[in-house]
Amino acid sequence: MQAPTESGSVMQDIIRKEIERFTASRPSGRGTRTTWGKPLTGFADAGDPLFEHLRTVVRPTHATPRELLDNAGTVVSYFIPFEEHTVRSNRKGYHASKEWAVAYVETNALIIDLNQHLSEALEHHGFQAVGPLPTHNFDKEQLMSDWSHKHVAYIAGLGKFGTHHLLITEKGCCGRFGSIITDAVIPPTARPDIEYCLDRAGIDCGQCLKRCPVGALEKEGFDRHRCHSLLQENARLYEREGIADVCGKCSTMVPCSFRNPVRK
Repeated sequence: MQAPTESGSVMQDIIRKEIERFTASRPSGRGTRTTWGKPLTGFADAGDPLFEHLRTVVRPTHATPRELLDNAGTVVSYFIPFEEHTVRSNRKGYHASKEWAVAYVETNALIIDLNQHLSEALEHHGFQAVGPLPTHNFDKEQLMSDWSHKHVAYIAGLGKFGTHHLLITEKGCCGRFGSIITDAVIPPTARPDIEYCLDRAGIDCGQCLKRCPVGALEKEGFDRHRCHSLLQENARLYEREGIADVCGKCSTMVPCSFRNPVRK
C-alpha cells in the first residue's frame, strides 16, 4: 500500500464529487428506471464514541468502524434522495407503489456499485476502504442490523431523527443511506444543533403516524414486527422486481419528505 498522497480536506471533496458524479450517471446504463436527486455526504471520525454508543441505542452487537476496518480513520455516509415523482407515486394505497419498490431495489444496487467505485477511487489515492451492504444484513428475529446506516448518518451529521424513526436530512427523508469506511483521515461533519422533525421541535404534526397503513407507529414507540409484516407483503407483491421489502408510506407526502421542515 502506497503512502497516502492527499490531505483530508482534499479527499473530502474528491469523495463528495465522486458520489455525486456516479449517482448522476447511473440512469444512463444497466436499464435503470430510477433517477435520483443530488446526494448529501457527511463524514465521521471512526473513533467517535457515538459508534460505541450504538451498542446501547441499536443492539449490543452493533459493529464499530474499527471492527470492520482495523485502521479505520473515517466513516463516509451519504444520502441518495428519490426524485419527487417517485415519492408522489407512493402517496395512495395500502401497498407501496411499483415505482417506489423499483426505486428501493435499484438504489440498493446503486449503493453496492457506488461503494465498489469509491473503494477503487480511495485505493488509487493510497487508502483502504470497506463498504457494508445497504440492507438485508439484519437479525431476522429482532429485525435489527449490526450496521445501521441511518444511525451512522446521524453520527456523520446528515440529519436528525423524526417521530417515524427515520433520519430527516436537509433534503428530507425519502431516499436511501449508504456508507463506507476508510483509513483516510478526513475532517468530520458537524452535527446539527436543531431538530429536523416538527413534532420534536415542539410544533404539532404527527402526519407520519397517520400515514402508517398498519398502525405500527406511535408517538413514543414503533412496532417493528407489525411494520415488517407489511414489508413482506410488498416483497411478495413485487417479487419480480427484486427484493422489495419496503413500504415508505410514513415518509411520503409529509412535511419532511423533501426537506427539513423546521428550518425557516
